[in-house]
Amino acid sequence: MNRHARTLVELNGQPAGLDDLRLLAVQNYGHFTSMQVRDGGVQGLDRHLDRLQRATQELFAHALDLDATRGWMRQAVAGAGELSLRVNVFSRRFDRERPLTPAAPDVLVTTAPARASASPPLRVGSVHYQREAPHIKHVGTFGLFHQRRLAQSRGYDDALFVASDGAVSEGSIWNVGFFDGQRVIWPDAPMLEGVSMQLLQAGLRESGVDSVVRRVDLAEVANFRAAFFTNSGCAVQPIAAIDEKIFAAAPELVQALDAAARIAPWQAI
Repeated sequence: MNRHARTLVELNGQPAGLDDLRLLAVQNYGHFTSMQVRDGGVQGLDRHLDRLQRATQELFAHALDLDATRGWMRQAVAGAGELSLRVNVFSRRFDRERPLTPAAPDVLVTTAPARASASPPLRVGSVHYQREAPHIKHVGTFGLFHQRRLAQSRGYDDALFVASDGAVSEGSIWNVGFFDGQRVIWPDAPMLEGVSMQLLQAGLRESGVDSVVRRVDLAEVANFRAAFFTNSGCAVQPIAAIDEKIFAAAPELVQALDAAARIAPWQAI
């Protein structure tokens, strides 16, 4: 079997059995991070591990053993070239009746084929919606895909989330950025600060490209020259339209963003 194409599922370093997975199906409480792996390395690995540690402490009042977690990650990708890696943290000891009780975490590591980065620019529709605990990459994803489904029923490809006060925040499973002709603009709103967005922001700073984080109102989107999204599966992808606003192609911007996204080193797991 081609290791690049198979899906591996391991719990705490061992093949996951049916009983192990049953809890995941009935108890939707936990968090995760996703990344692309190339020859055993990950861009922003330190940021992924920090995300896992902080969320584990917040959700389970317990530290995550990062050395063990990295070991299970290395085991999962050993001998592979390029693939997708997801690390889920949950706890079989979590007490639903007493959720404040500290619970030692369990780590589910899964692999899948690497994602193809090229896809057509998205047409997205805005919607008033905010994820619960938006700063955490948690497993409560019903709302995300339901909003994507509703957006597609309206003729769009995906949904762009907007707060009740009109502030743009994020997409269903991606962060959004804008270009006003002079600088890159990132929304300042309750949202997940994605690792890919963080790396892109750092790359832009290193490249000398001006960027700023500030409030972005939906009403001003029509004034921007370009928009794009970023996530772990696609570092940079243009957005073709937001609601009725159609963006012209901006190849020079995309080239600059692509270059910035490549700056982050591939850190060995």
